[in-house]
Amino acid sequence: MLTPHTGRPPARRGSRPLLTERHVARLLLGTLTGRLPNGMAPVAILLLVTEQGGSLATGGLLCALYGLASAIGQPVLGRMVDRRGQTGVTSAAVLITTVCLLLLPYVDAGTQPTLAATLVVGAGLSTPPLEANLRALWSTVLPDPERRRAALALDTGAQGLIYVAGPPLVATVSALHGAGAAMAVTAALGLVGAAMVLSSAPSRTWRPAASRAGGFFGPLHHGGLRMLLLAVGGVGFALGAMNVWAVAVADRHDSPLLSGLIPAALSTGSLIGGILYGRRHWLGHLRGQLLTAATLFTLAWVPLAANPPPLAATALTASPGVFLTALITSAFLMVDALAPVGTTTEAYAWLIAAVGTGQAVGTSLAGLCAGQTAIGAVLPAVGAAFTLAVLVGARQRLSITGSTAGRGRHRRPRIA
Repeated sequence: MLTPHTGRPPARRGSRPLLTERHVARLLLGTLTGRLPNGMAPVAILLLVTEQGGSLATGGLLCALYGLASAIGQPVLGRMVDRRGQTGVTSAAVLITTVCLLLLPYVDAGTQPTLAATLVVGAGLSTPPLEANLRALWSTVLPDPERRRAALALDTGAQGLIYVAGPPLVATVSALHGAGAAMAVTAALGLVGAAMVLSSAPSRTWRPAASRAGGFFGPLHHGGLRMLLLAVGGVGFALGAMNVWAVAVADRHDSPLLSGLIPAALSTGSLIGGILYGRRHWLGHLRGQLLTAATLFTLAWVPLAANPPPLAATALTASPGVFLTALITSAFLMVDALAPVGTTTEAYAWLIAAVGTGQAVGTSLAGLCAGQTAIGAVLPAVGAAFTLAVLVGARQRLSITGSTAGRGRHRRPRIA
């Protein structure tokens, strides 16, 4: 049982490496592969539009539509999974998004903008909720709470690989075979990854809870959960602002490589943080762990607000990444505890959507301030500080009761 005080953790099942646990490696690899389109599709759309002779403005608008539609679609699909199970809902979603992506190269965004936008929105709305599904499966695959926490941390830390590996892969395929081929590879990887997960025994046998709480608003019925979602929006804001700031730094120093190196440094830090976080037991209440991680995440951005030289900026950006994993993992564990019965997948999807929405806002605002490098350097810290302020203000609402909650067809105690 997960408890609010983890100073006396349950015994681990020996020292067996996490990836050797049954189903763990397959689920992680399949989910990462299936989510590669999240990092590849926007780049593929942009390259496709420019290859067709369209403008960057048109490509950017279509990319924004894809991201917004994906953020909207995740909670909707998550609710459907909580009611009907993973197999049917996710299979239908991945087939729709695959067809939409495969059709895009045959549509000229310049002369058929409405059709192109429809396909992009369709692909975004039907993005399969693989990440939320995976989080819902961990309690079945790893009954030991500490092993489950380690898997969440590794999963969270590895997410950055989607945005490190995806865009270069698209660029390479596009340069060799054209943007249409890059879009086809994007769609194929999403289909293959989803198939790996959906054909696994944990996903096939997962069943929705017999009862469902929360009413029409589902997990949003819980005030503490709403505040948590608002808080993690600040995390997304920081990440979105950081991406634009990295481009601004690259332009200012006439070094295009920096626009990729700086985000890659944060992703590397996140992966390292996931490994470190999952290798040890953590003392204290979950709420305290969440606040501590938010505090460290905020402080880690402060040195970057001074707009350091390129090499220092790249190295320093890894630091927030280390604490990002602890923060997001603690947030997912808090969602697991607060979500009403039968709404777990939807609640996870809302958390993912909140980060994505915050990222879109951070990207937009940082873009408006792109000419002011000093302001752009401060914005990530502002987003992180917002997260910390909301969590501090909502700390009473984040208290956790000792009641139990259903997680699919398996019932287990909440963090209490």
